[in-house]
Amino acid sequence: MALSDYKNIIDQASEMGVFQVALGGGNPNQHPDFIEILEYTASKEVVPNYTTNGRGLSREILEATRKHCGAVAVSAYEPFNETAETIETLTKCGIKVNVHFILDSESIDLAIAWLQEPPVFLSGINAIIFLNYKPSGRKVFEKKMLRNSDRLDEFFTLATSSQRKLKVGFDACCVSGVFARTNANTSMVDACDAGRFSMYVSEDLSVHPCSFQSGLAEGDKLTDSTSLLEIWTKSENMASFRSYFASDHCGGCSHRSTCMNGCPLFDDLVVCGNR
Repeated sequence: MALSDYKNIIDQASEMGVFQVALGGGNPNQHPDFIEILEYTASKEVVPNYTTNGRGLSREILEATRKHCGAVAVSAYEPFNETAETIETLTKCGIKVNVHFILDSESIDLAIAWLQEPPVFLSGINAIIFLNYKPSGRKVFEKKMLRNSDRLDEFFTLATSSQRKLKVGFDACCVSGVFARTNANTSMVDACDAGRFSMYVSEDLSVHPCSFQSGLAEGDKLTDSTSLLEIWTKSENMASFRSYFASDHCGGCSHRSTCMNGCPLFDDLVVCGNR
């Protein structure tokens, strides 16, 4: 994304009362204007956060991160050497670190093991955030869909219990399992936020309720004549997500009022066991 486009987005987001922006798209800290991106975001009273694999974290970027960011998410990939090094680099600079762990029918075994006995390199993190594996991208592995695991009850029970050894968070695509498979306080869990209090803007200025819709639908285009606020309030695409969440898609399910029918895009993401 061009720096001028980014600044325009942040200007509009700030006027709309946006609190935070999550910078992703691979390894955003390798953007040539990344320090200015962080500085400008913070100057508009919007808190920047970003995801990284640790590559390209210069001393200047680390200092700007410490000064301006709410937190940094480190993507966890085997064999985790790079993950461990990145966590150490960030925590030594006093930066709050969350670890993003992609949860699927195979990695769930490791997730349970980590919750029972975390590896040493996770000792300095704020939390581990579990991201439900999405059937999206260049290649989809259907057998890896989380709903195919026979350890779902075990995982969700452990992850929301006092027995876990790490602070835990979930992405919105996991919450159907939290609602249906645990006794977690529903005031601490929310349904999918896409189009409700978050939206996605791509590098080519396409706007969607959810980033994973970008490969499935055209979305709305942010232009000189169409503002972010207009898209948020008047877009038929945004409205379609809100209508889905308010619908009776899941019929008489007792969790419908809190889960809001699960994912509007991928039916197979739902892990409640009820559909």
